[in-house]
Amino acid sequence: MYRIVRKKELNPTVTQMEIEAPLVARKARPGQFIILRVTDEGERIPLTVAGTDPKEGTVKIIFQIVGATTFLLNTKKEGEYIQDFVGPLGQATELEGLKKVCIVGGGVGCAIALPIAQALHDMGAEVTSIIGFRTKDLLILEDDFRSCSDRLIVMTDDGSYARQGNVTVPLKEMLENGETFDTVITIGPLIMMKFVVLTCKPFEVPVIASMNPIMIDGTGMCGGCRLTLSRNGEKITKFACVDGPDFNGYEIDFDEAMSRGRMYMDYERHAYEKTCNLFAQERR
Repeated sequence: MYRIVRKKELNPTVTQMEIEAPLVARKARPGQFIILRVTDEGERIPLTVAGTDPKEGTVKIIFQIVGATTFLLNTKKEGEYIQDFVGPLGQATELEGLKKVCIVGGGVGCAIALPIAQALHDMGAEVTSIIGFRTKDLLILEDDFRSCSDRLIVMTDDGSYARQGNVTVPLKEMLENGETFDTVITIGPLIMMKFVVLTCKPFEVPVIASMNPIMIDGTGMCGGCRLTLSRNGEKITKFACVDGPDFNGYEIDFDEAMSRGRMYMDYERHAYEKTCNLFAQERR
């Protein structure tokens, strides 16, 4: 059992928790993830490590309430426990040798991007961060990004805060003005990452995309997180849980990944509604 040390609402649909897991806190690196179960009969869900405190023995996770399990997780209070918390899993983001990097995060993907930006900042790299949200109400982690970025650009789709537009707008402007980066690291919705890659392609800027497909066991055995990559004219299959979650953005078949990601949306919504109703009945 793993104790919830702290809990904080970042916006109406996104929650931050710090979980007491000393062994995971000691080993986890930016880009890696954990798999948890809320109860002993619950499903396994992957969540990226959003930060660690090895001295305190805690791991920070940030999640959006979109399905049954994240709904149940959000009902937990500080001092309560969750059943399982396994990790770190996946490959850490390769940061060695990077001197000038652009981090492009969208929505709750910014929770994954933040520890990467912080690690690069601590290494002495020049960090430009572009973070985007649909509206001001969904904005998260602005101050955290500001503290580890040499330049921070905040975008909102509706213009309710900062600059209006999507994250590719300032990225394209910088590249067209001759700005160069060792690499662009993008984390967020698949459609956003696809267009970040397309924006960078004419300028031949390396792009790393962090993938978060459907995942079950986290060891590469179930095949649920498989991705199709195009490499040297050939189609190859990789597994996000063991080969990733980071991949060369130019190799990823984003359209296939988006199609697979939509397969269980109706089931997820049904499970969420059922769980909400059961929880409400239990509270009466």
